[in-house]
Amino acid sequence: MSESGHSQPGMYGQGRRRRRRRGDRDVGAPGQNLSGPSRDREYQPRERRDGSEDPPGPLIQKTPIILAKPPGERAKPSQNTPVSGAPVLEKPIMLMKARDDGGKPGTPPEAAAQLTGPGPSKMEREGQRPTQPVYQIQNRGMGASATSSAVDPMVGQSKLLPPEKMKHSIKLVDDQMNWCDSAMEYLRDQTDMLVVGVIGLQGSGKSTIMSLLSANTPEEDQRGYVFRAQTQEIKERGGNQSTGIDFFITQERVIFLDTQPMLSPSILDHLINNDRKLPPEYNLPHTYVEMQSLQIAAFLFTVCHVVIVVQDWFTDLNLYRFLQTAEMLKPSTPSASHDSTGSSGNDDGAEYYPHIVFLQNKARRDDFCPRNLNNMHMVVDKLMAHSHLKYKGTLSMLDCNIFPGLGQDYLTTEVNMFLLPMQENDGEDNLTKAGTGTYPLFSLLPGYKGHPAFPTMVSKLRSQILAMPRCQLSHTILTEKNWFHYAARIWDGVKKSSALSEYSRLLC
Repeated sequence: MSESGHSQPGMYGQGRRRRRRRGDRDVGAPGQNLSGPSRDREYQPRERRDGSEDPPGPLIQKTPIILAKPPGERAKPSQNTPVSGAPVLEKPIMLMKARDDGGKPGTPPEAAAQLTGPGPSKMEREGQRPTQPVYQIQNRGMGASATSSAVDPMVGQSKLLPPEKMKHSIKLVDDQMNWCDSAMEYLRDQTDMLVVGVIGLQGSGKSTIMSLLSANTPEEDQRGYVFRAQTQEIKERGGNQSTGIDFFITQERVIFLDTQPMLSPSILDHLINNDRKLPPEYNLPHTYVEMQSLQIAAFLFTVCHVVIVVQDWFTDLNLYRFLQTAEMLKPSTPSASHDSTGSSGNDDGAEYYPHIVFLQNKARRDDFCPRNLNNMHMVVDKLMAHSHLKYKGTLSMLDCNIFPGLGQDYLTTEVNMFLLPMQENDGEDNLTKAGTGTYPLFSLLPGYKGHPAFPTMVSKLRSQILAMPRCQLSHTILTEKNWFHYAARIWDGVKKSSALSEYSRLLC
């Protein structure tokens, strides 16, 4: 040591050995030294990595610091250490490099070294292993859980569950003509849907038809239908059952909209007798009832793929005049280019129009006569000749094998018309009673009706309705939730429409 306390040059040279500390022992297994290189070996200077020689002159070295465990901890051998002293081989960790990370030909080694550096790869930063695929249906909409390395199986299973089944209809528009948001919880973010609406006069069977098309069968009790039909008490006092617009969606993602009766006398009677306060823009009750009906019809013509017009007799000319007025007051909505063809086959511009189905409910046996059927098609075609609504070419009774003896070209002007017979009452005896002088065998044969049974006709109608084309309602493809917001905006626009206000002033 020098006077200043620093080590002298060459103190740890080749001719001098390092002192051993007190307490340092070779406690490892034979042939194994835990403190690094052998202490009995003389120190030899290492060669420089660049191959250059040491600079001339004395070598200055600092005092080395050796980090070792305390003797107490080093004296305890591991339980898993084999007796032979061979090192335990751990499970190797394999780092796999992605193919696009420097594996392409022509990539410089520097770039490849940067891509495969010590930092985490892109897949590891996103929390997904390259060798463990995760399906998109599990990651969609899970938020923070989608960034974890392991996806919760319960969350993924909940995404695969079927949608919640509705047991009864709910309000989309209440009796005060206000929009309701309760239907939003039953909708999903998918685009494969069909929207079916219905309009008709009071007592024509709209709610019953919509219940049979959606979720019920003719054999069930009408009190359990998803759309409540008129009870016997309401029929006796001439009242209406439905108010506003009712909403129901099936498991097949078909939306059904049931409406209050158009031009209803019971609603007018309720306004007059209860002295209900009318909006300031309507002075007379009958004007308010007619404007309500036009608002509902114009709304359905905008947000529905199919609109069913129900009648219980053929035919009311005022109903066709009402349809053409609602078409005139319909909001202008853009449509896709391939859906802009009207009923006549000509290009009507970028305006959307739904498919119209004329349903003759409670039809008699004479209505199924081929001659009368042809006359009804001709009358409807003449009345709707100047309409842009798609009232022909998408539904046919001749394709349902209802008239086996008629050819496909029997109806020269076939429109979208379907006939439903009177529904049989429960317990009604449909068998022909045996008369005097008849054989007992004929008493077991069913009576002649001229048409298939009511359940068969309902099944054929449902097949025809569900097979209707699902055109785009706007210039963009709408999901179920997008349709709900789109319908709310259309309803608000219909209520504030200047065309309807001008028409109401003309009526007054």
